[in-house]
Parts: sequence; structure tokens; C-alpha cells
Amino acid sequence: MEKLIYKRIRNLLAVAVIVIFNLPVSYSQGGLTLGQAMDIAESNSPSMKRTRLSLIRSQENLNAQNAALKSSFSLTLNPIGYNQNRAFNDLISKWNSTRTTESYGLFTVSQPIVFTDARLSLINRFGYKDSYSEYTDQTTKGFSNNLSLSLDQPLFTYNRTKLQLKQLQLALENSQLNYAIQLLALERQVAQAFYYVYQQQQSLEISNQAFLNMQQSYEIIRIKVDAGISAREEMFQAELNLATTKSDFENQQVSLENARDDFKILIGMSLYDDFIVLPDISVDTVKVDISFAIDQGLKNRMELRQREISIETSEFELIQTKALNEFRGSLGLSIGLFGDNEKFVNVYANPTDNENISLSLTIPLWDWGERKSRIRATEASIEMANITFEEEQSNIILSVRKVYRNLLNLQNQIEIARQSVINAQLTYDLNLEKYRNGDLTGMDLNIYQNQLSERQLSFTNSLISYKLELLNLKIQTLYDFEKKEAISPVMSIN
Repeated sequence: MEKLIYKRIRNLLAVAVIVIFNLPVSYSQGGLTLGQAMDIAESNSPSMKRTRLSLIRSQENLNAQNAALKSSFSLTLNPIGYNQNRAFNDLISKWNSTRTTESYGLFTVSQPIVFTDARLSLINRFGYKDSYSEYTDQTTKGFSNNLSLSLDQPLFTYNRTKLQLKQLQLALENSQLNYAIQLLALERQVAQAFYYVYQQQQSLEISNQAFLNMQQSYEIIRIKVDAGISAREEMFQAELNLATTKSDFENQQVSLENARDDFKILIGMSLYDDFIVLPDISVDTVKVDISFAIDQGLKNRMELRQREISIETSEFELIQTKALNEFRGSLGLSIGLFGDNEKFVNVYANPTDNENISLSLTIPLWDWGERKSRIRATEASIEMANITFEEEQSNIILSVRKVYRNLLNLQNQIEIARQSVINAQLTYDLNLEKYRNGDLTGMDLNIYQNQLSERQLSFTNSLISYKLELLNLKIQTLYDFEKKEAISPVMSIN
């Protein structure tokens, strides 16, 4: 009898040790909410890092172009230059040797004019020259200064400066939209992975509860078998059921750890960090007006603005294509004041006015139809972009309608799943009492235990599916129906 009591105590201790060492050590782990996970992912996710760098690149390109539209200042210095040369002079029909030493500096101020695509330049060249010619056997020395103001104005063509600036502005806007779209896509991925980890946590908890229940039933049948009330075969079945639930519990532990590691990689968390997810899966019925939802989607979806940008970009390409082999001109105006003297202070003692005006025209004659074909190709691209825009509108309407139907269906499924859990729990409790009374076999009780576990998981999954579908509706419409407010995810990097 003492041996029997000792054996029972030893078995109970063994079971307790198994439970203690297999339970998730939640008290030593940090809790992680969905919002915290999203903040980590936005900062550390590799995909978001790449998208953020693309946004920074577009912003800096626009900053550089705006800076280029301001006045630029440059100074070129040539401290010393020496040249000795003997060449045939056609004017005097003789060979002539020259020797020149000079030093000069060139100061330039250049200002683009956005309105007309012209460039206004102020140039000042100051220098000193010492020149000897064999023909005259004379050396000329002195200072010189040439101050000029010039204007270069393109004619009969499009404004390239304005077009380039607009292209960069659209590129930045597109990068901002792309960042926001990637952020929303990441939010969906993080939410799905977050709730998947939660599902695995719940599965582990449910399998642990099933393990504890099976331990309870195992002790009941063991006591009955030892007392000779039940057949020995019932003991064998109880041992098999206990081993099966223990194996399920251990398998679920592995699944949870794998899900955690995948989640860490997704959000950019260290693989050595430990956590448990703390979701809020409380479900309140959210009323959704389908017409309002569709209007919000068509008004707010950033993909539509991206399609509009694509159309505008194609139109810019058409402008550039039409400029191929075009009739164009260029007007150049320059006025200046030149002076020279052996003495520095007398450089402008006897100044000379310098004026220059030039007009050049480029007249295309024949290009074998190249320009016409390229224009038609670009016009086809514009038409394709318009079709894509209309198709995107239809896809948005279709997506919102599908999400709306799914939400209605999921609300019904949640109520059914909740009632199923209640029924399964009552059924298990009744059959457990029958098992205690010897009116039910261990194999039958295991069936009811599995049924209860399945109903609990199904209820958890239905709640998660509803939360994810609400998130999907927010992404599809850029409107939060839970908070009843629009969202604006577009951002810029200063």
C-alpha cells in the first residue's frame, strides 16, 4: 500500500514538473502591442528603410534643383601662364616668334530665369599680360579689365527649366505616396504576423489546457483501475491520450517559437529579444455605409494620385518628344566695358564699349518620319495611363465592396463561434462527469476535449479575421471606421 501511495505521489510530481517546465515563461518576457510592433517595423524594417532612402533621394534632388535656380558665384584664377611659340604669320608672310606671360582672374555671377528659361550672366575678367613679338621687336605690358553682362534666351521651344522642376516635384510626391503605400502594406503584414503569433500563443494555451484536462482524466482512470473499478484497458487508453496531448503541447511550443522568429525578422527586431504579443481583439460592431466607404476610397486612395502623376509624366514626355527635330532659336545679347593700361589705376582711363547680339535658328528639313512616330508612341503611352487610371478606380470599388461583404459575414461567424465555445464547454463538462462515473470511455472523452479545443481556436480565429478585415477596410478607404476619422499617411522628409 505504501508503495502504491509513493508511486502516485511520484507520478503527480512528474506531471507537475512537466507542466512547470513546458509552460510559456510569460513573466520574464516583455509584452508587445500591435502599435509598438508597428513603430519598430517602420524604423527597422528593411523594406521601409529602402523606401525611406528613396524618399530622401527625391527630396534632395528637388532641393538641389531649387538651389540651382538661385544665383551661382564662381571665381577662376590663373596665377601664371607662359607661352613661347614660333609660327608662320600669314599677314606678314614670315615666321614670327612670340613670348607671352600672363595672369588673370575670372569672376562670374549666373542667374537662371525660370519664367523664360533664360540665363543672365555677369562676367568680369581682370588680368595682366607681358607679350613680346619678334616681328615688331617690342614688348607690351599692362593690365586689362573686361566687364560684361550677357543674356542667353532660347526661342520657339518649351521651357526646360520649368519642366525639369515640375518633374522633380512630381517625383517627390510619388515617392511620398509610395512611402505611405508601403507603410500601409507593412501595417497589414505586421498585423497579420502579429495576430498569427497570438494565434500560436492561444493554441499553446489551449493545448496546455487540454494537457491539464487529460492529466485530470488520467488520474481519475488510474485511481479507478488501481481500485479495480475500471478495466486495465482504460488505463492504456488514458496513457495514450495523455502522451498525445503532451506531444501536441510540445509541437505547439515549436510553432510559437518559429512564428516569433519570423515576426522578429519582419519588423526588424533582434532575434535574441523575447516577447509575448498583447493584442486587443475585443470586437465592437462597426457600422459601415458602403456608399460612403466607396466615396472615401475614390477620394483618398493614393494609387489614383500615382496614376494621375503617371499621366502627367507621360504628357511631359510628349512635350519633350515634340521638341525632337523642332524649329527653335536662340537669342544672345551682351554689353560690356573693356579697358587696358600699363598702370592698374588707369585701366579705365580710355574705356571701350563692347556690344554683341546674335540670333541663331535651327530649321529641321527632313527626319524620315522619326518625330511623328515617336509622338504617336508617346500618345499611346498617355492613353495606356488613362486606361490604367480607370481600371484602378474599378478595382478600388470592387475591393471595398468585397471587404464590406466579408465584414458582414464575419460578424455572423463570430456569434456562431462564441456560442459554439459555450456549447462545447458545457458538453465537455457533462461528459467529464460521465467519465468520473464510469459511463464514458477515455477515447470518447478525448473526442470531446478535441472538440472544445477546436471551438476555442475557431472563436479566436474569427475575432482575428474580423480585426484584420477592419484594417483592410481602413487601408482600402483611408478612413478609420472605428474612430470615424480619415487618415493621412503621406509624409515628407525635410
